[in-house]
Amino acid sequence: MTTEEYKELAETIPKTPGVYRFCKQDGTILYVGKAKNLRNRVSSYFGERKDRLFRTRIMVKNADFLNFTMVESETDALLLESALIKEHQPRYNVSLKDDKSYSYICIKNERFPRVIITRRVIRDGSVYFGPYTSKGRLKIILELIRQLFPLRTCVFNLSEENIRDGKVKLCLEYHIKNCMGPCAGLESELIYNEKIEQIKNILKGHFSSVLQHFKKIMNQYAEELAFEKAQAIKEKLAAFEDYQAKSTIVSHTIRDVDVFTILTDEKEAYINYLRVVNGAIIQAHTQELALQLEEEEPEDLLSLAIPIIRDRFNSFAPEIITSIPVVLTETNVKNTVPQIGDKKKLLELSERNVLYYKLQKKKDLLSKEKKQTPTERILKQLQKDLNMPEVPFHIDCFDNSNIQGTHPVSSCVVFKNAKPSKKDYRHFHVKTVIGPNDFASMEEVVYRRYKRIIDEGKDLPQLVVIDGGKGQLGAAMKSIDQLGLSGKMTVIGIAKRLEEIFFPGDAIPLYINKKSESLKLIQQARNEAHRFAITFHRTIRSKNFIQSELENIQGIGEKTIQTLLSALGSVKKIVEASDETLTSLCGEHRAKLLRAYFDLKSSSETQPKL
Repeated sequence: MTTEEYKELAETIPKTPGVYRFCKQDGTILYVGKAKNLRNRVSSYFGERKDRLFRTRIMVKNADFLNFTMVESETDALLLESALIKEHQPRYNVSLKDDKSYSYICIKNERFPRVIITRRVIRDGSVYFGPYTSKGRLKIILELIRQLFPLRTCVFNLSEENIRDGKVKLCLEYHIKNCMGPCAGLESELIYNEKIEQIKNILKGHFSSVLQHFKKIMNQYAEELAFEKAQAIKEKLAAFEDYQAKSTIVSHTIRDVDVFTILTDEKEAYINYLRVVNGAIIQAHTQELALQLEEEEPEDLLSLAIPIIRDRFNSFAPEIITSIPVVLTETNVKNTVPQIGDKKKLLELSERNVLYYKLQKKKDLLSKEKKQTPTERILKQLQKDLNMPEVPFHIDCFDNSNIQGTHPVSSCVVFKNAKPSKKDYRHFHVKTVIGPNDFASMEEVVYRRYKRIIDEGKDLPQLVVIDGGKGQLGAAMKSIDQLGLSGKMTVIGIAKRLEEIFFPGDAIPLYINKKSESLKLIQQARNEAHRFAITFHRTIRSKNFIQSELENIQGIGEKTIQTLLSALGSVKKIVEASDETLTSLCGEHRAKLLRAYFDLKSSSETQPKL
């Protein structure tokens, strides 16, 4: 992806938190990154920064396009980035290709449950809360829980038998008041489980019952005049509320679901799809639908698109979240239209992304319509000036060259996308014309050119330019009509004196503005054809002159001439060559004949004229 391509895209990139993806044309993700401000972050990959790493430059160069997904916050972007990296394993996300996960608070499924930090979610009946993106915040939460509700931290099996038989002894945690000693029967299971329920309420964000409990404790401290302890509890509770992490991007309460939202206009519909697996968004896709009838309802469009998209992404999620009720063909799948909660937040996220996709597409279309390359501008102007049915991406231009009818040759130069295509240039020896006859020469070479194109099955040009006025144009049209190509190409003639443009069968010429880029392109093609024809004519004429002079030497045959020219290159070099060189090339006898001829010629040229 080039800087120029990025500049065309820059204005459509939102300034919101989100995740960006550098992708190949086939959809392969090369790199996934997160950003607090998508536009600012992506812009750092382009420009002339000299400190940019080599592998980053290679990644950007190999990418064909960018994708974006907007989210609510920077934390959500971080979680979505992690989920996408684990799902797609992008080539350039080297540092995030391990199995590192975000942390959860786990309440173990055991008698006298422990509350621990873990990175692995194990389906053993334990309760998990999170994920938490900041380990520092997580420690503050856990420390708050332990201060308010002293719990055991040991890994012993606290079964009724083990406690009754005294197999577990009190440890240091009990003596420093971090544990109430359930291992020795000093705390009942009922009281311990009440604390666990309060901890669950805190982690779920249900503070009403917990706050009552806190107020009782703070009032007790106040009655005891322990104001510092009361203030400490209040501050820690406030810190807990600030650092509470609960995300719609990765949610422990949501399992496997598919989220669909739809946005329609007069001609198209846009359907956004979010795939949630194990509580994490692993794929985001927006599908476009071309509307055939204005009466098509969004519910019907969703019902049509959902099974197709689910099949494409191989999804078997048992629940589908939509913004409107839909009829599903799969009987074992539940359709939910949420009004509150995490599922509603997922739906809102999908709606924001489909709206952004629609706005971005409109901006892209406007940008393409407004911005044209110089080549497109020139060719479209030429099409307009010549009233052509097609844009002339392929132009042929013909010219003749001869001196008083000797060595007649012609040239055909080819312009593709307004630039010379020299590999397609062709020159012609005129074979059927005797004497200086430009019209007949043009008729012959035009016929030969397009007869061969027809025989080889190649594409015809959109525009044919003939260097000359009505006469040359008429001669060219004889061949074009004979080949049945009339009307399949636009054919014009250009007269040199006034730069008049002639059309077949029209006696009145067209005058194009002298400053027009389209006229300059025609002139460039005409001049290039003239140059190519003159160069070829000079080459033929020079070769024939050299060979005819050497052929005048008695005893020097064609084979000897070819040997000498191949070795020395020109008559001048042959004259300047030493006797030893000539003898080695053609033998002693022929070397003497050459030397005698050139000495005689030299002496005759130096004698004074009477």
